[in-house]
Amino acid sequence: MAVAAGEAPFPLHGLLPKKETGAAAFLTRFPDYDGRGVLIAVLDTGVDPAAPGMQITTDGKPKIIDIIDTTGSGDVDTSSVVEPKEGVIVGLSGRTLKIPTTWINPSEKYHIGIKNGYDFYPKALKERIQRERKEKLWDPIHRTVLAEACKKHEEFDTVYNSQSQVSQVDKLIKEELQSQVELLNSFEKKYSDPGPVYDCLVWHDGETWRACLDTSESGDLDGCTVLRNYKETQEYGSLGTSEMLNYSVNIYNEGNLLSLVTSGGAHGTHVASIAAGYFPEEPERNGVAPGAQILAVKIGDTRLSTMETGTGLIRAMIEAIKYKCDLINYSYGEATHWSNSGRICEAINEAVWKNNITFVSSAGNNGPCLSTVGCPGGTTSSVIGVGAYVSPDMMIAEYSLREKLPANQYTWSSRGPSTDGALGVSISAPGGAIASVPNWTLRGTQLMNGTSMSSPNACGGIALMLSGVKANGIRYTVHSVRRALENTALKAENIEVFAQGHGIIQVDKAYEYLMQNSSAAKNIGFTVTVGNNRGIYLRDFVHTAVPSDHCVGIEPVFPENTDNAERISLQLHIVLTSSASWVQCPSHLELMNQCRHINIRVDPRGLREGLHYAEVCGYDLAASSSGPLFRVPITVIISTRLSECSGCDLTYSEVHFKPGQIQRHFIEVPQGASWAEVTISSCSADVSSKFVLHAVQLVKQKAYRSHEFYKFCSLPEKGSVTEAFPVLGGKTIEFCIARWWASLSDVSIDYVISFHGAVCSTPHLNIHASEGITRFDVQSTLKYEDIAPCINLKSWIQTLRPISAKTKPLGSRDVLPNNRQIYEIILTYNFHQPKSGEVTPSCPLLCELLYESEFDSQLWIIFDQNKRQMGAGDAYPHQYSVKLDKGDYTIRLQVRHEQMSELERLKDLPFIVSHRISNALSLDIYESHYAALLGKKKASSAMLPPRHSQPFFIASLPDDKIPKGAGPGCYFAGALTLSKTELGKKAGQSAAKRQGKFKKDIIPVHYHLIPSPVKPKNGSKEKEKDSEKDVKEEFAEALRDLKIQWMTKLDTSDLYNELKDTYHDHLPLYVARLHQLDSEKERMKKLSEIMDTADNIISLIDQTALAVYVAMKIDPRPDAATIKNDMEKQKSTLIDALCRKGSAVADKILQLQSQDGAVSSDTESRDEDQERYLNMLSEIYWETAKWIDICDSKVLPFAYKHALATKMHGRGIKFATKLAEEKPTKENWKNCIQLMKLLGWSHCASFTENWLPVMYPPDYCLF
Repeated sequence: MAVAAGEAPFPLHGLLPKKETGAAAFLTRFPDYDGRGVLIAVLDTGVDPAAPGMQITTDGKPKIIDIIDTTGSGDVDTSSVVEPKEGVIVGLSGRTLKIPTTWINPSEKYHIGIKNGYDFYPKALKERIQRERKEKLWDPIHRTVLAEACKKHEEFDTVYNSQSQVSQVDKLIKEELQSQVELLNSFEKKYSDPGPVYDCLVWHDGETWRACLDTSESGDLDGCTVLRNYKETQEYGSLGTSEMLNYSVNIYNEGNLLSLVTSGGAHGTHVASIAAGYFPEEPERNGVAPGAQILAVKIGDTRLSTMETGTGLIRAMIEAIKYKCDLINYSYGEATHWSNSGRICEAINEAVWKNNITFVSSAGNNGPCLSTVGCPGGTTSSVIGVGAYVSPDMMIAEYSLREKLPANQYTWSSRGPSTDGALGVSISAPGGAIASVPNWTLRGTQLMNGTSMSSPNACGGIALMLSGVKANGIRYTVHSVRRALENTALKAENIEVFAQGHGIIQVDKAYEYLMQNSSAAKNIGFTVTVGNNRGIYLRDFVHTAVPSDHCVGIEPVFPENTDNAERISLQLHIVLTSSASWVQCPSHLELMNQCRHINIRVDPRGLREGLHYAEVCGYDLAASSSGPLFRVPITVIISTRLSECSGCDLTYSEVHFKPGQIQRHFIEVPQGASWAEVTISSCSADVSSKFVLHAVQLVKQKAYRSHEFYKFCSLPEKGSVTEAFPVLGGKTIEFCIARWWASLSDVSIDYVISFHGAVCSTPHLNIHASEGITRFDVQSTLKYEDIAPCINLKSWIQTLRPISAKTKPLGSRDVLPNNRQIYEIILTYNFHQPKSGEVTPSCPLLCELLYESEFDSQLWIIFDQNKRQMGAGDAYPHQYSVKLDKGDYTIRLQVRHEQMSELERLKDLPFIVSHRISNALSLDIYESHYAALLGKKKASSAMLPPRHSQPFFIASLPDDKIPKGAGPGCYFAGALTLSKTELGKKAGQSAAKRQGKFKKDIIPVHYHLIPSPVKPKNGSKEKEKDSEKDVKEEFAEALRDLKIQWMTKLDTSDLYNELKDTYHDHLPLYVARLHQLDSEKERMKKLSEIMDTADNIISLIDQTALAVYVAMKIDPRPDAATIKNDMEKQKSTLIDALCRKGSAVADKILQLQSQDGAVSSDTESRDEDQERYLNMLSEIYWETAKWIDICDSKVLPFAYKHALATKMHGRGIKFATKLAEEKPTKENWKNCIQLMKLLGWSHCASFTENWLPVMYPPDYCLF
């Protein structure tokens, strides 16, 4: 439909909001103060230099001055140095790389490395490329080859089925054709794309370092891009027109380390575009500060799905200081156990306080409950935390809402205060934008929302201010910038202070404030301390029942390098004011260069139930109109206490909700409560509505996520929703019901919050298998509860100790200001995976600690026995489970710190591997000790009256239930659930939707294992008989056996010939000789001798007697166990001899076949030999098949060679792939590739070849 004349134009200003923050008005007044002269470090997933708007600034400078990956995920070890021979070198992939004649390399030395593309592709791109490569490179060829194989099989089957008698040859041909079809189907099912593998070259051209990636994957380097370090000339390349993934390089350590820098996700480019994108032809698409330059720092580690790491962040601080950045934008953060401390926070503080870098960060997307701000945005004093605001124009332009709603904070925007009482959110800014994203997304722009978007919007606004201040030569500090922002922010009336902070950023007013308040005294900052906290936060009833006095320290903070004369001259006459009658403070404070203390009294008595906030503000008497110099935030929560009459239920009826409206309930959870149930019911017949149910309880030195419940739910018209979640008795809980911010129309609901209590006598159940029976008691604390205890063990935990620990100083990237070197310790652990399954490695001492950690970082990488990387993880282990096949694995753990002595303390650090049990194990629970002891009737459900308890008894787990590999030192981990009701069970296993990093069980159970029972060995009677032998006879036999043992270790045949004369019918002698011959280097020259020795073994075994025994169903003889042992040994020896003889015959045939075509006089004789050996091979094959399945692992090498000799390549691949799966050596896979090529399956051969450098890397990958 055509747009009617006079229709309103598209609200472009709402796509990337600038009007609401005063940025648009500021640029209209000062068009040249558009960010020029300001450098913003964007710490994120990386920025695509080819993304729209990321090329130049408004004054023609490069937009991105450098692109750096500080995580190490793009690092390539290029320490191998080679020189070309005849213009070519062999890359680590095995490809021949032709050096272009145009390259200049005076030294003729090239550093080479290798990198798998999928190791650094963003997840979304990897999935798209895998799909495209399958559709283009695999599917068309595979379908053709499979159709041809099916056709041949069908045709032969028709003839085969019509025959009355089938020859052995026909059976093999049928198996051959069938194998081809089965294999092709199997390859389709097991199809896995290794992705592109790039050879990397680094060299010095006499002036600078250069690097090249073989993006052709064929060794043709002529068409490949040669790059210098990005900062030199802003060069970048692309990995291909399909990928559209742009990359740049940084070369370190004299060419021994190449860093490939790509964007790990779309997030970082979007953030940079909001802050500083520039579109000369479309100015309405500009970012907030189009004149600003960007330092793009990738801190999101691709190996960890772009999770931030300590390594990435501390290196980022080093780079930001080195490049003298004005601003840092950080749209990342995590829940933290304690505020304002840890090595990462120290590095941030140093960048801010000592280098005058304004650090702007997202507050978090974990609202609407209070105290959900993340670190560092809401918990670190030096950081400006930004909340997310949505304006009416954004609703129309970005979200296409049918109608404009009033401006509001997004429901999910994190709220303060931080757990140490600081406000948490400093300012707010628009939290959504449609902005540029990387080329590999195949789109120019994208809508994203979050405090990740509000932070760069605010950061861009600050860049405008700094651009103007710098142009006018005005001195500013991080303290004066923060004060200008907070004192001029626009407070939105309908948004609470914990959501918006001091208000919506107002760029124009903040700039005027800075210009008018530029004196030296206005450039100092102030720290506010209340003991170890940064504010007053009273949340539990015990703290709010009576008035309390708080000693508050106020201390001036001077900018780095302030003259001592300025410090001495500081004399401030400060007026103190309280914003609430229930907070009392002194009226004045004389402040000089020292920490002064004041006493603040908080009297919460008489306050209504709910949330209360006040501030004590300090004003400079000489400039009181400039707003507060400092603020002391005071938060008081008056919780609802459940009365005796209300029982344990709270009912709310006909509660009216507007769009975005939030109802907070602060409830003192009854002592003994263990879970809560909430039911919400819609009273509106014509409106379906979206609600967020959110509950948080705070525990000292525990992140809010440790005790959080979050549920987004849709409530149908007149419908209801019931949820359950765990609670801590005696602690205040905030339960929050929030109408989703983008909802239309009003709605009314009823809801009931009900508390239940069934508690175990111990909060953590430890069971030791040696105890046999373990008791626990269950008490119903609040009301009648239906109890049905159940213990499920979900994983078994293996504890490891390091086999090596190496400490060393790191490279040039890891030197802090003032030449403070960072060191690393690398701990190596080995473990065995007994069967395929999922494992979760973790370091208990360090896990769940990131920003607050006293170590710089931790990172573990797990490798298979070929040094292939299988997975990686860091501080939050539950995010990084790895699926492993059976086999041996190595874990390498890196921990970093500035002090080597701190790392040395970790040299014996324990590490655990949690093995997931595919089918959870249940422990039997009984109601009495005697029932548990005798295995009588198990406990069923029981109705417990209030304040009554019931004992239960747990029996040990049967030994046959213990998984293979688990033993002493290991333990099972699981959970105990008590309630019989579905909601009670749900609460007992509850983990918040956003709680993956803090995964927990409500009542955890550990079951500690003991040694398995000792089983009597077979042959004990035989030993008794042996003891009756003569000592001389025993000595002779022992000497014989020793000689046989040493015979295989010596290259000579003398010992064998000596023993053969004496013990001509001793079977073990010939077995040892056969093994000796079969493992010799010159085995191919001794094939005839191998055959003869195998014949000797076969002749010494009575095959008729063996066959009779095998056919027996029951052996009634008294010494049946001994006979069984002997017969099994004979059978095994016979099969081994047949297989080794068959392999030798097959090798003889292959030898003769290799001579086919050679001009020779004895061609006829050679053909006869070949025919004779083929007949012999056939006999051996069918003889072996009588005794054992041909696909058995013992027979596979022979079966494979039989297929090669008979030129049945389909059967050959079948056996070769089985061999490769059982023993995954490079040689075995090369055999498979060779056969695939012989069958014309080039696509299978190509994909398998591409897997080789991935499966068999030259060394462990770098950290």
